[in-house]
Amino acid sequence: MITLKINQKSYEVDAAPDMPLLWVLRDLLGLTGTKFGCGVAQCGACTVHLNGEAVRSCVTLVKRAIGQDVVTIEGLSPDSSHPLQQAWLEFDVPQCGYCQSGQLMSAAVLLKENPNPTDQDIDDAMSGNICRCGTYPRIRKAIHRAASLQKEGGSHV
Repeated sequence: MITLKINQKSYEVDAAPDMPLLWVLRDLLGLTGTKFGCGVAQCGACTVHLNGEAVRSCVTLVKRAIGQDVVTIEGLSPDSSHPLQQAWLEFDVPQCGYCQSGQLMSAAVLLKENPNPTDQDIDDAMSGNICRCGTYPRIRKAIHRAASLQKEGGSHV
């Protein structure tokens, strides 16, 4: 059995240490907000936080998460009050929505590290997250809005 700390909760899972974290989250724990996209860390749909760093859970082995803090989209905020979630809704960012949990998780790390990003900062930080629907302009606007909300007192980020 492997013990993991995910979204501030402790879980015991019966998984091989070399199993991808994505499958532990989705298949063993039912945390299906994290999506499978490509399986080779190229699209960003499976992005989660590992000790505050954005990682691709499809290629992150579960043994790397032992004793670490993992946050999934379900743990970004308990009630969708995170500034990014608010901004995503305000700008109607998702189209099909499949990539959005990974987009949000990458954007959260960006705003934690750079609370006032430029367009170029956003483009650089988000370049590894692919959106087949092309919502990139709305994503950028929403990240700028979330930065403003964060400054106005929205915590979380």
